[in-house]
Amino acid sequence: MVSLLQHNTFGIDHSCRQLLEPTSMEELHAMMPDIQQASPLLIIGVGSNLLLTQDFPGTVLHVCIKGIEMCECDDDKDYCLLRCGAGEVFDEVIEYAIEHQLYGMENLSLIPGEVGASAVQNIGAYGKEAKDVIKSVEAIEISSGQEVLIDNEECRYGYRYSRFKDEWRGQYVIHHVTFRLSRHFEPSLEYGNIRKVLSEQGNNAPTAADVRRAVIDIRKAKLPDPEVEGNAGSFFMNPIVSREKYEELLSQYPSMPHYNVDAEHEKIPAGWMIEQCGWKGKSLGRAGVHANQALVLVNRGGATGQEVVNLCNAIRADVLQRFGIDIKPEVNIV
Repeated sequence: MVSLLQHNTFGIDHSCRQLLEPTSMEELHAMMPDIQQASPLLIIGVGSNLLLTQDFPGTVLHVCIKGIEMCECDDDKDYCLLRCGAGEVFDEVIEYAIEHQLYGMENLSLIPGEVGASAVQNIGAYGKEAKDVIKSVEAIEISSGQEVLIDNEECRYGYRYSRFKDEWRGQYVIHHVTFRLSRHFEPSLEYGNIRKVLSEQGNNAPTAADVRRAVIDIRKAKLPDPEVEGNAGSFFMNPIVSREKYEELLSQYPSMPHYNVDAEHEKIPAGWMIEQCGWKGKSLGRAGVHANQALVLVNRGGATGQEVVNLCNAIRADVLQRFGIDIKPEVNIV
């Protein structure tokens, strides 16, 4: 058995039967027979969206292929493509992009995880999602061993959703993702406290680097460091509710934060509902709710995956009873 302690940011010590970590396309192709025969198979990134509740009885695959390649960057184009290995740290790709005057990813700064996972989870923050910049995904179909190129539309991206999480789960090994980035910077400052932070700095004409720094400062102020307190970032998805349900809640909670999705739907922050239920900063056993951000569940020290699940279930029950909304985990529970 191989320990997965260093492969999940919750810091929970479970093991798997076999761990495969290809660092090149040659290694990945050489490992395909093992991957095809693996039963069961779990594909992970750095484990920043993973909660282990038991030992995994099969093979865990972590694609560690690196590399950033600039494509179609002719002077007459208003965009440039970045083809990135699945094992690249997503935040480092954002830093690289800004350094090369390529824009569109700034609001996603400091989200933990790797490039491959960004295409699976459709990660998002501060009004932006990975789907806004993903052009295509390169993968190997496990059953046939064939290379495939999947464009953005085929992935059917939605809020924290892609077909890789649903009908395509376990069918493909993603090894590269290509992002389409703009040469022209257009700041998006309407979500969270980005505009407020910049305004307090007297910055009314921010650069992409300024926006990135503001997002990083905001995230560091409210989110715990996994090296200090094990966690997987936002544990729950923000529920999208009907306008009827939203108006019902707004009549009871006039100061309730919300974000418009479309004419028929509103997004209600799960963290706000959890806080209203009194869970912020509280613990259940060795698992707890972060004191600065109720959306984050943390390992207080020595917590098991089941303790985190127990806390998750207790929070969901309270939110459902008070608001009539079942908040769903964003984290992959194994």
